[in-house]
Amino acid sequence: MKSVLRPSTSLVPAVTAILVLGIAATAMAQMRPQTRSHTILQSDGSLDRQPATALPPGTSSFTMRVVGDERIISANGIPDHHVGAFPSSGNPNRISAQRYEFVLDATPAKASRTTPARGIPFGIAVSGVVFDPGAAEWYKGQRGPWQYEPLSGAVKLGVDANNAHVQPTGAYHYHGLPTGLMTRLAVGSASHSAIVGWAADGFPIYAKYGYGNPEDPTSPIIEHRSSYTLKEGMRQPQAGNPRGPGGGRQGTVETPGGYYDGTFIADYAYAEGHGILDECNGTFTVTPDFPDGTYAYFLTADWPVIPRCFAGTPAESFTSMRPGPQSGPGGRGGPGGNRGTRPDGPPNGDRYGRPPPRF
Repeated sequence: MKSVLRPSTSLVPAVTAILVLGIAATAMAQMRPQTRSHTILQSDGSLDRQPATALPPGTSSFTMRVVGDERIISANGIPDHHVGAFPSSGNPNRISAQRYEFVLDATPAKASRTTPARGIPFGIAVSGVVFDPGAAEWYKGQRGPWQYEPLSGAVKLGVDANNAHVQPTGAYHYHGLPTGLMTRLAVGSASHSAIVGWAADGFPIYAKYGYGNPEDPTSPIIEHRSSYTLKEGMRQPQAGNPRGPGGGRQGTVETPGGYYDGTFIADYAYAEGHGILDECNGTFTVTPDFPDGTYAYFLTADWPVIPRCFAGTPAESFTSMRPGPQSGPGGRGGPGGNRGTRPDGPPNGDRYGRPPPRF
């Protein structure tokens, strides 16, 4: 009689647990937004914006009301200004209405430390369009510090003259200065900027122009500048990611070669005192809307343009928004999904000079 080997019953729970964990890990990996692979190291700072000459597909809707200590904003994501002709060769998505409902703190306060604005929109413009400066585009598709700056021109995202484009969901969103909105609001150097939007932490957002003396509304109007500068020299491994160009420790993100030129977000560094604004592109100031003063964010002509961190605590109605299932020209959830390797752009940066990025 043949002997039959049977697994010990004590092993069954362990095997089952391993299988469950494996299935869960696979599911999580499939849910994680895919990224495209790029090997561009340098960009010439130019951005091919398509003209904003088309009418938006519908009527813009933006309503705001303050109930107690809450500022409630509802919008449909349809801008109140001309847009690019979407779909386009650079962005195959069509603008469609959204259902935005944001509940913000109407009496916000600065937090003890800043919060990075990663994975969620920074705020909502009074045009009903969200500010969403980042894009799910990384060097060689490796998530980590070497994320491409969307407005550097390194990765073609099909933005229009409003520095905006469209996600596969139909969500039109700003990556930079909302020029059409600023024109409609008559934002210019002759007067303090109107409020162009509200940040996720409840503080107001202005564009470029404010009082030279933040305590004096009769002081001259100045253009606010950020306190970020380009780093000098060749790119170095980032803290926590020590892998160097061409290799290094397994499990860390490879550092691209080339020099700091604004192609990547990590090419910039905050230099306190370099400009008027703090690391979140904000400052405490009196404004026409807040004569007693408020902390306020300013969109700037120079990087980061749209702030990349919050001075306060972002509302749950914003933090619950997460990236889409794919990356690409649609921003956080771009068209076409993972398109494989795209070895576009000069491999060593020798093709271009070193002009600063132009936004």
